[in-house]
Amino acid sequence: MWLNMRLRRYNTRKTAGQTTDRTPMNNHLSVYRHPTLTVLIDDSRSFLDSLAFHMNPHMARKLFHDPLDALEWMGHAHAHPADPIHAHSDEQSEFFKRHGTSIDLDRIHHIALNRQRFDMPSVLVIDYAMPQMNGVEFCQAVQSLPCKRILLTGQADEKIAVDAFNRKLIDRFIRKNDPHALDRLEAEITGLQRDFFNERTSTLKELLSRDMYSFLSDPAVEALAGQLCSRYRFVEYYLFPHPAGILFFDMHGKATLMVLETKAGLISHFEVAQDQGAPPELLTALKSLQLLPFFSDTDGMYGASVGHDWLSYCLPPQICRGRQDYYWALFDLPPHYLNSPVYSYAEFLRDRS
Repeated sequence: MWLNMRLRRYNTRKTAGQTTDRTPMNNHLSVYRHPTLTVLIDDSRSFLDSLAFHMNPHMARKLFHDPLDALEWMGHAHAHPADPIHAHSDEQSEFFKRHGTSIDLDRIHHIALNRQRFDMPSVLVIDYAMPQMNGVEFCQAVQSLPCKRILLTGQADEKIAVDAFNRKLIDRFIRKNDPHALDRLEAEITGLQRDFFNERTSTLKELLSRDMYSFLSDPAVEALAGQLCSRYRFVEYYLFPHPAGILFFDMHGKATLMVLETKAGLISHFEVAQDQGAPPELLTALKSLQLLPFFSDTDGMYGASVGHDWLSYCLPPQICRGRQDYYWALFDLPPHYLNSPVYSYAEFLRDRS
């Protein structure tokens, strides 16, 4: 019954032209995030197919009617992660000398070039009552994997679900007979996908936030990123190192770079431009914090080759007032920064369908 109730609400939104008003992004900023797979497991083929059909079409999913097949697939899927980013000790590193840590920051936004990134399973939704292996037994079997787990239960299984939750075998449980079950399920999946990336990048975020990328842990920047994702329908983002900022992608793979500078950073731009003999108008604008530059053809800083075309590389900044003031603007990212086309989330969904 709850599926039929949800279907009526979904069709109402669709008629109103609002089927894309929901976005997986929110105000919790991790080092990177992209859409992932939700794995649905239920031995009832009709229930599972109906559940998948009524879910948000922009929420990628993979279905299993046999828990043993799902168990084997999950093991293979997590054996070779699509986007491994590591921080390792390196006393000779010129980066993060204070912490003795070396991180290849370019690898972060290059995750966007990995076609398999959307195939990563982040959330598991499994029915409790299955003959071969019940949902709790399955969750126990995959406990070592980093995915989040939601158990679907009947009224009689609530005590079992509470016990599994207390044992940290599951992260959430939802009663099938809840009239708002599908709405709640989608909300929980979105939240757990966020938690998946927050946990996956927490150590890296802590290291980066101590130095050049303090904006990663600034609540004001987190809120701004969430607002931009909602406004421009960005579905994935990555920390970008030079210039410092956040690289967003929409459903169709269009890249937009939010450049973030502090007052000290803009003064550095002014000093470099002054040393390079930049035009007086540019120097005045930089010194008075009236323009934010992204000299994309010269490694981000002013160079003599820019010449009199400097204005086309600059935008008036907006100010994000957080723990300090951040001057920001959105730039189209030139193709040479990625070297190859990006496989978009829209293409991924189309190919899966």
